[in-house]
Amino acid sequence: MNKTLAVFKRELAGYFATPVAYVFITIFLVLSGALTFMMGNLLGRGQADLQPFFNFHPWLYLVLIPAISMRLWAEERKSGTIEMLLTLPLTQCQAVVGKFLAAWAFTGIALALTFPVWITVNVLGGPDNGVIFAGYIGSLLMAGGYLAIGSALSAITRNQVIAFVLTAAVAFVFTVAGTPMVLDFFSGWAPAALVSTVASLSIMTHFQAIQTGVLDLRDLIYFVTLIALFLYANALILDLRKAD
Repeated sequence: MNKTLAVFKRELAGYFATPVAYVFITIFLVLSGALTFMMGNLLGRGQADLQPFFNFHPWLYLVLIPAISMRLWAEERKSGTIEMLLTLPLTQCQAVVGKFLAAWAFTGIALALTFPVWITVNVLGGPDNGVIFAGYIGSLLMAGGYLAIGSALSAITRNQVIAFVLTAAVAFVFTVAGTPMVLDFFSGWAPAALVSTVASLSIMTHFQAIQTGVLDLRDLIYFVTLIALFLYANALILDLRKAD
């Protein structure tokens, strides 16, 4: 655990050692604010909630999370520092988890800095803060799922642009899996069990369930399983590509 924590601290400090972290946080805050107040019409809806704010998070993450995750391993492989990292007295699993937790914590910091929106709806009305808190938990879990996907795909290539595109594509598939467009395609020929399975893979479906204020155990298990599965794939890919 101490070694994982050491990797975590090293990686998190690395984010703020360059202007990239501040640029990302600024872009995230500006885009989330603009989409919430302008496209989501938060103030004109007459409802004291953050539904417009959270509705845009899956689409924001589809662009911004790959920008974070693409450097996790692709940059290490390109610069050759991955060999040095993996020869340190720590396991591959500790390195993978440490780097992932640092990226997740960084995303959590960016998400926490949106607190003025929460304060705004409390000043203007009487929102259900329990529902809003659940929305933040769901958003953080969703970000973790996207980061785990991106971390695994970043280990495949040395090129950060390729890692970005792959992550965005795979994350998009997981996002829209439960939409009517996708389900209608499968329902025409696939058995009901397969259609139900495809729907259950949707990140957006589980996020929207949490966004209503219900922290269902099934949704929590989904995100934990998604993260664990892709982190395991991350470690497996690193092991397979040691010779590259």
